[in-house]
Amino acid sequence: MNALAGLVRTIDKLNDVVGRGVAWLTLAMVLVTFSVVVLRYVFSVGFVSMQESYVWLHGIVFMLGAGYTLRHDGHVRVDIFYRPASERHKAWVDLFGVVALLLPLIIVSMIFSWEYVIKSWAGLEGSREAGGLPGLYMLKSIIWCFCVLMALQALSLAGRSILILSGKSDGPVPDKAGEGI
Repeated sequence: MNALAGLVRTIDKLNDVVGRGVAWLTLAMVLVTFSVVVLRYVFSVGFVSMQESYVWLHGIVFMLGAGYTLRHDGHVRVDIFYRPASERHKAWVDLFGVVALLLPLIIVSMIFSWEYVIKSWAGLEGSREAGGLPGLYMLKSIIWCFCVLMALQALSLAGRSILILSGKSDGPVPDKAGEGI
């Protein structure tokens, strides 16, 4: 069980690092958006690549930040019954949700995106717009990163649930090494 607790902490730490890093892209997104607006409405100048860049940044933030959001329980949930429930009940609900819903969805997403991303890489796909950003294939690869980070965090959530159900933990795995589990 100590190995499972260590794995849970490692995955949580990975998604924390990725999430905090990606959060800085929101600042870049705001600055680029502000620049696009000022250039367009003050100087009557526009650049397609700048407009695409904030859309791409937005996609990257949401796709790579999803695991971080799951780790911190920030996804939308109807928790009329979940919130007041005991930790054991929550662990059962989380374990069921991961095994029956989240992991199958991630697997399906990976399978259906496989050809989409491979074709993009094969043609080194770029923007369809004149003056747009090259490297659309790299942006599409973020779909796989999303799947991997979400699958890892789903496994962490399942591991945390197993630890709670086995009595090896009273609740969420602490962030600090050496505490709790």
